[in-house]
Amino acid sequence: MLDTAQLVAFVPSLDLDASDRFYSGVLGLRRVESTAFANAYDANGTQLRVTRVGELPEVSHTVLGWRVENIAAEIRELRAAGVDFKLYDSMVQDEDGVWQSPSGALIAWFSDPDGNTLSLQQPSG
Repeated sequence: MLDTAQLVAFVPSLDLDASDRFYSGVLGLRRVESTAFANAYDANGTQLRVTRVGELPEVSHTVLGWRVENIAAEIRELRAAGVDFKLYDSMVQDEDGVWQSPSGALIAWFSDPDGNTLSLQQPSG
């Protein structure tokens, strides 16, 4: 069925211009479409649609994440671009906000301009 179809990811936004400054300018994603309703980006072959909404849903989980080879290097680059990483009282994180999961993966979280929680993950091994 859908095992051969391409995935499209969606993220809500109140301000498409601010989102574009973040997703294009800070994260470096190439915008491939812009309408009054959404901006579409090429996220390494997966389409990311940042969709204009009237109000943001209350979400307490990560909505979008990237698997990276070197989380420390990505954090340095994103911090240099003004991104702040989240620290959670409920888990042990290092000074960069990195948590080591039980599988050994390294994970760090940050927010887009609308407060959507995004993550970086460096797999174990």
